[in-house]
Amino acid sequence: MAGVKDTLLGKLRSGAPMSGGEQFRLTQLLAFPAILAQLSMCLMSLIDAAMVGRLGSAPAAAIGLVSTTTWIFGSFCYADASGFSVQIAHRCGARDYAGARRIFRYGLYTVVAVSLLLALAGVAIHKALPGWLGGSSEILHDASDYFLIYALFLPMMQVAVFSEASLIASGDMKVPSLVSLAMCVLDVVFNYLFIFALDLGVKGAALGTGLATACAGVFLLVHASRRSDELRQTGPWYVPPRRVPGALRAWRAEWRRTGAEEGNIFRRAFGICWPLWLQNLVTRGAYIAATVLVAPLGTIAIAANSFAIIAEGFCYLPGYGMQDAATSLIGQSLGARRPGTARRFAWITIGSGTAMMAALAVLMWGFAPQVMGMLSRDPAVIGLGAQCLRIEAWAEPLYAVSIVAYGCCVGAGDTLVPSLINLLSMWIVRLGLAVFLIPHYGLAGYWVAMAAELSFKGLLFLVRIARGRWMKTRLAGCS
Repeated sequence: MAGVKDTLLGKLRSGAPMSGGEQFRLTQLLAFPAILAQLSMCLMSLIDAAMVGRLGSAPAAAIGLVSTTTWIFGSFCYADASGFSVQIAHRCGARDYAGARRIFRYGLYTVVAVSLLLALAGVAIHKALPGWLGGSSEILHDASDYFLIYALFLPMMQVAVFSEASLIASGDMKVPSLVSLAMCVLDVVFNYLFIFALDLGVKGAALGTGLATACAGVFLLVHASRRSDELRQTGPWYVPPRRVPGALRAWRAEWRRTGAEEGNIFRRAFGICWPLWLQNLVTRGAYIAATVLVAPLGTIAIAANSFAIIAEGFCYLPGYGMQDAATSLIGQSLGARRPGTARRFAWITIGSGTAMMAALAVLMWGFAPQVMGMLSRDPAVIGLGAQCLRIEAWAEPLYAVSIVAYGCCVGAGDTLVPSLINLLSMWIVRLGLAVFLIPHYGLAGYWVAMAAELSFKGLLFLVRIARGRWMKTRLAGCS
């Protein structure tokens, strides 16, 4: 399969004609490993939730309380990585592998520096955060400890995210997917050790996940920088401390030689990243606002909401796998200056992702109680969570459209309008409806508002892709 994928990628990058069947096959070859990687990430969340759920509803609620804030910090890591990985896809599509390697090197320096600042911010707010979110006194301490440990592991998470995104952008889906599966196994081992063997409870869940992510990050970084044909580093990007002065002289010489080009790399990265940063702040802020709305409903509602979100994640797998494939394929198509091919890849990935997520939504609707029973032993949590999952199942097809279409836009360097779509739909549709529905219908009202917002957003993205304006933006790395 690897040989077929490499052959098809070679045709894409060289400008050779590709039939519809070849495009569909290349899409599936890239998407399948990406879906496996998404599955492993979802299983990690499921494992954490299931293991902590065995400790009771209060520890589960502690993690659920700060989960929206961890999403904010994690989304910054993904946004930072996108600013450089999109450019890597464009350079690989243009067969400028030396340029892809430079982008990888400077991107690594940048995202690690930003992640250190994020980690410091997380440490600074970890004590006050649970109180800000309206948590009850019984879960404040556990929630604070969980977030502190999460913040300390952020730099290693950033390394993993950036290395994975760079490899995917270069067309390598196999290694990231295998590493994600290995990370899932490590998560099970570390969680059992820290949660149960060492009796650390919620802190053990954070330590287990953090160490599993750190192991994956180190492996991915070494593989990308030493073994990837497109990203392999040969210059003085890392040296022992005794050779630092010589390395600094080499870096200065390289910057003087290619300074204008390096400046363009950072400008393009910022142009891609800043709408994603804005979207992250405002959209994830909406998630926090939703948490504040849900928190007064009680521990059962918080736990059911958290578990239902994790369970629903299984429906996302094909969508986010196709999103990764779409970003890579469209980025490389545009780097090779093949907009017609990029447009066909967009519809192939959107159609495939929507079909698979719709099929999983049917299964989620039918087996909602059983899925929730894997996460909690509390009948009240199971019943309420199953009700939420069945509401959400109706929105999954259009949610798939928005997920994959977003990846298409990012692959083209079009991040501003998609970010505005996400912002407006979250704050106006979801939260507007939630404020009205939650007092009357409780947690189910919030999930009705969420389903309506996801469907509305999917329609907006469908219109944007159909009009084609997402490919008319200034393409980072293609100029």
